[in-house]
Amino acid sequence: MSLKHPRTILVALDSSPRAPLILAEGVDLAQKLGGKLVLVRGIGLHHSLPAEALNESPTRVPEILERGDRAELAQLARDVPPELLAKIVVHVGVAWEVICRTADEENADLIVIGSHGYSAIDKVLGTTAAKVVNHTSRSVLVVRDKPAD
Repeated sequence: MSLKHPRTILVALDSSPRAPLILAEGVDLAQKLGGKLVLVRGIGLHHSLPAEALNESPTRVPEILERGDRAELAQLARDVPPELLAKIVVHVGVAWEVICRTADEENADLIVIGSHGYSAIDKVLGTTAAKVVNHTSRSVLVVRDKPAD
């Protein structure tokens, strides 16, 4: 069995302070392997919706949420070399399901995701990274925190 170099690298990014670290890992891989990046974020309905969404039809809420998160990902991606960035994908939905579905739709060779989620609810339900690893047929690189010196 021969392994091929990943050409499409899906990088799953949330709004945590660790997102730039995850993105940097994806960029490094894409540069070394000649791949392209697809940045993806799955967003759930927030406890506090933007004021703009409160005055709109419920059918427009996903569009409003996606627009805000797409702008945030575009800002995060501003330092990615343009030749490496294939696409930015944002969908309202359960994060792990959005990531797995997008990986299939984009025929991703590799998913890069962070390994956080240490709250009590994460320990009961499992982290997004764990769910992605357990539900995708794609290879997954889980980026962990750097050890403290």
